[in-house]
Amino acid sequence: MRVLVVEDEPDVRRAVSEYLREEGYAVDSANDGEDGRYKANAWDYDAILLDVMLPKIDGWALLAEIRKTKKTPVLMLTARDAVSDRVRGLDTGADDYLVKPFELSELAARLRALIRRSAGQPRPVIEIGDVMIELASKTVTQANEPVNLTAKEYSLLEFLAIHRGKLVTRTMIYEHLFDEDEDSLSNLTDVYVFNLRKKLGRDFIATRRGQGYMIHG
Repeated sequence: MRVLVVEDEPDVRRAVSEYLREEGYAVDSANDGEDGRYKANAWDYDAILLDVMLPKIDGWALLAEIRKTKKTPVLMLTARDAVSDRVRGLDTGADDYLVKPFELSELAARLRALIRRSAGQPRPVIEIGDVMIELASKTVTQANEPVNLTAKEYSLLEFLAIHRGKLVTRTMIYEHLFDEDEDSLSNLTDVYVFNLRKKLGRDFIATRRGQGYMIHG
């Protein structure tokens, strides 16, 4: 999953971005509202983490602009904990609100919940045949036996599973699994699909030639 972190405090931006990458996310970042607006409009992120107090365009104004064209889940980050601020954020279109300072583990849990709900997957577990995907722990079992996946293999499996029964195009995979600094136009997707088929079975992921991939629900 690919997320955008819009935060002007360098230490916070770096800590959040690094933590989320360790959690298996592709992460883009912006240090002001203008850059955040450009990236939020340029790509379809799975979620946006948005600070309120930003230079150039503040978080309130940026959220309002995002909501004109995007349904992307937005988690507001702010040092302001007044009830009126939380109400304003939610009424402007935020999906959740986290007050600084916060624990990175809580941030990640809220982010997972936002992405699940946005994808119509409220439960933290996806079952496909004898394969069970635990979204919270990012673990996979098949016939109750653990399946060892790399971070990117898991990210691809999760993305396909959340959209099971639907065609997932290569463009969708590029946009949701790779951040702006990665070479996503290589054959990496083919490699990850090949590896998943070796571990989960050749027929687990179907190929639509020239279009993309699908997991049947």
